[in-house]
Amino acid sequence: MEPTLITEEFVARLSKLKKVCDHFHLSLQSGCDETLKRMNRRYTTEEFEQGVNRLRKVFPNVALTTDVIVGFPGETEEEFNQTYEFLKRIKFYKMHIFKYSQRKGTKAAVMPNQINGDIKEERSRKLIELSDRNEREYNEQYIGKEVEVLFEEPHIEDGKRYFKGHTTNYMVVKKQTNKNIENQIEKVKIIGLDGLELEC
Repeated sequence: MEPTLITEEFVARLSKLKKVCDHFHLSLQSGCDETLKRMNRRYTTEEFEQGVNRLRKVFPNVALTTDVIVGFPGETEEEFNQTYEFLKRIKFYKMHIFKYSQRKGTKAAVMPNQINGDIKEERSRKLIELSDRNEREYNEQYIGKEVEVLFEEPHIEDGKRYFKGHTTNYMVVKKQTNKNIENQIEKVKIIGLDGLELEC
């Protein structure tokens, strides 16, 4: 979803739709205004943050995910640090991190100051670590709580049969069971974490 769509009116109308889940994927790409300009993005980090705050005000348990590109041409260490601090403040539930790669025929491919691969690798690693930390902290809040889960598919782990599914706010929950609960919604109590997945 484009950040510019998230007006007060849009969020108010959205909140009245019972079939809308409290998970939104917002397109960010960078947390630095200078980098966003070079990417030809038509929003600022301030506008993006305003949209985030509007969603969080109306959907208290909302999980927000996004895409971020590291190593876009011209991204200095200072610009990357601005992105890192912005992402730390926003605290997305999950971030999909992509390393910029040149594509023939695009404007970015011929921009000056292309970023070294090792630098892109290191920046990517830092943001993936931040994303995993955010996801773990968010999930830990639900230990001991009841949630509704749409169970979607069976898995075998260590000889045991599990079903995995998602809550309305996109958390992955696994349940050990021999029953077929595919495509069923169940209310379950979260008892712990297995990596970044919730167990019930």
